[in-house]
Amino acid sequence: MSDLYAVFGNPIAHSRSPAIHTAFARQTGQDMRYEARLVALDRFREAVTEFAAAGGRGANVTLPFKEQACALADRRSARAEAAGAANTLVFTADGIAADNTDGVGLLRDLTDRLHCPLAGRRLLLAGAGGAARGVLLPLLEARPEMLVIANRNAVRAHTLAAAFAGHGPVSGCGYPDLAGRFDVVINATSASLADAGIPLRPEHYAADSLAYDMAYGKGMTPFLATARAAGARVADGLGMLVEQAAASFLLWRGVRPDTAPVYARLRLDLPAP
Repeated sequence: MSDLYAVFGNPIAHSRSPAIHTAFARQTGQDMRYEARLVALDRFREAVTEFAAAGGRGANVTLPFKEQACALADRRSARAEAAGAANTLVFTADGIAADNTDGVGLLRDLTDRLHCPLAGRRLLLAGAGGAARGVLLPLLEARPEMLVIANRNAVRAHTLAAAFAGHGPVSGCGYPDLAGRFDVVINATSASLADAGIPLRPEHYAADSLAYDMAYGKGMTPFLATARAAGARVADGLGMLVEQAAASFLLWRGVRPDTAPVYARLRLDLPAP
């Protein structure tokens, strides 16, 4: 029988993960199948336990279960520990291992597909919730000159920055106190999902800057439209989605798929910025 993998979430019908991993398996000749599984909000632990007992080899985890996935694991990567959340589980004879590939997926999309190295550059991360926390460690490990977390609630931004202060030059502030120009501006808020913008000003964008919206499939979001009007290059999070999936696939199967054709196929179905 083919090795079984799944993505757990609620809701889950929108997930692109089955299509992505099926394409990866076909490309690399891996004998596996991948399913989307809707999990009741109060049954995540039971669902994972039952899946592993039935022979499941690994799983992805999406909202709202990432923190629970990290907590139930027997072992956690440094990335999962730092994020306090996991999007990838590996089931072994020794128990459940958890990782978080969101940050490395974002980093690979920025540096490889978009040709935007982060070393020595000024980064602005908008948002101080779970999405921001999940990518902070890999971003800081890329050795930026500085990373500023801006959030509507300044206390949350300061608190998140303090939690990662030992990993690099990170600080936090509210939007009204934000000063300076940034080479890379990343939107980790949920504003774009509601077709809303965030209070950034044109002077926050340096020359030749990149604005990156972690949301995908929304086309030209208000955040990206404002950034483009300020002269920034823009990109959405579709590449991050594919790259974080490839990092999970590598953990499970020991082979890294070629993400370019999978990204290109998905891009045909989704509006680009």
